[in-house]
Amino acid sequence: MPIQDWFLSPTERGNAATHLDAGRPPEQAWSTGNRVRPLIHGAVYFAELVAAVQRAVAGDLLMFVDWRGDPDERMTAEAGSEVTKVLCEAASRGVHVYGLIWRSHLDKFQFSAAENRHLGELIEEAGGCCLLDMRVRTGGSHHQKFVVLRYRDRPELDVAFLGGIDLCHSRRDDAAHAGDPQSQPMAAVYGTTPPWHDIQLAIHGPAVADVETVFRERWNDPQPLSRSPIRRVADRIRGDDEGNRVLPPQAPPPAAAGPHSVQLLRTYARRLGGYPFAPKGERSVARGYLKALTQARRLIYIEDQYLWSRDVASWIADALRANSELYLIAVLPLHPDQDGLAMPPNLIGREAALSLLRAAAPDRVGIYGIENRDGVPIYVHAKVCIIDDVWVTTGSDNFNRRSWTHDSELSAAVWDDTPATHPTRALTARRADGASADQPRDYPRALRLTLAAEHLGLGETDAGPELTEPAAAFAAFADSAAALQRWYDSGKHEPRPPGQLRPLPPHPLPATTRLWATPLYRALYDPDGRTLPARLRNRY
Repeated sequence: MPIQDWFLSPTERGNAATHLDAGRPPEQAWSTGNRVRPLIHGAVYFAELVAAVQRAVAGDLLMFVDWRGDPDERMTAEAGSEVTKVLCEAASRGVHVYGLIWRSHLDKFQFSAAENRHLGELIEEAGGCCLLDMRVRTGGSHHQKFVVLRYRDRPELDVAFLGGIDLCHSRRDDAAHAGDPQSQPMAAVYGTTPPWHDIQLAIHGPAVADVETVFRERWNDPQPLSRSPIRRVADRIRGDDEGNRVLPPQAPPPAAAGPHSVQLLRTYARRLGGYPFAPKGERSVARGYLKALTQARRLIYIEDQYLWSRDVASWIADALRANSELYLIAVLPLHPDQDGLAMPPNLIGREAALSLLRAAAPDRVGIYGIENRDGVPIYVHAKVCIIDDVWVTTGSDNFNRRSWTHDSELSAAVWDDTPATHPTRALTARRADGASADQPRDYPRALRLTLAAEHLGLGETDAGPELTEPAAAFAAFADSAAALQRWYDSGKHEPRPPGQLRPLPPHPLPATTRLWATPLYRALYDPDGRTLPARLRNRY
């Protein structure tokens, strides 16, 4: 099947106001000629980001978007790699540094206490410009996480980093999963330095300009940074809304760099006053998933923080029912990230979604969590979906209504022109409509096998041809999780089996807890940003 069967057209994106698809051939809403590399684990991403920023010189351009920014977070083990130091040094040497940070997750605002000065203030003192951005739907957040670097005289170096990793505490973990020494508070089960599993992409080629366009559209939004009169007065006193807000002109897209096509998928909710670049909102994240799911024949592989919406899960369940040879493997957090009152609403949504999926295909749905060698759960923050080793997306969005309708999100779907290098049996799987499976591609298959190797405890080269087959991969995950569970059940007397996988544990909730947790889940934790008619028709 051609790329058009997997990627959205400009019409299917549903947002004619955006400049994202301008200048392309009709019916093409993606860029070609890119090179995309997955950076698995925060430590890997941070090391590449530091190196990329340190290459920037006067006249180059750095733009970043963050949900949470911790100024003191070290991006490598060395002193001097703190987020503020790296970005401020770039601004001091003449790099044009611009940032958009969702203000609700910054440090406490105090007018004079140096220890509480936030990331934006420090960057602005060094010559950059940061905006504390609350231009969102009421109760929503800017959840996008990306960085763009354009090198004025060296465009071959241009790069965009995009995915689920914020510039903040707890993110700098590696394959050993001992956790980030600078941690943020989480549920007690994750320990004092919670292990963290996450993924960011490094994108080279014309798609860098697409990611830059996403930044420019948000930056140039004319609405006040906050609708709160109190915050606007405080901003004016501090001078947070001052400085040079005019971006340098956008350079032409970088030259072709590889065999990958990249389609950016976004969520913007309907907002009071509307976004000028999405006056009716944009739900291309949801639409991109729904189109790709109609093509699914053999395997849906998911790593996600919040697979907890019954509405969203229903679309995956439909795909499972439509094809008797389709498998689902999902890697999720073993436990919610917070104890106390926050836990039950998390569990309510996840229980409903997973029950629906298991009912759709009891023998073809595998749901797992992961833990490190010391038995400490690894918090899964990655947001990845791979369908049939053909279509793959990585970004900031989760499988829930909040990400699909309510908050701002950004993901990149990737199509590889290169067929998969590992052999596979004849593609005989068919949907109910009789269409056969598409030819697997190299990039999504290589990413899936790399992730499988880590979770199964294999060497980087050991996730071989046997795991290319969906049934074999499904069985390997099930067997590995069962072996580790048996080891626990038998008292851990034998050597620990390899791998990270554990069956997802049940979290039963009393009926009285459900009475208050269910409405809280729907209203606060997983709200629906669609209009009432769209909700009633379950349309995105």
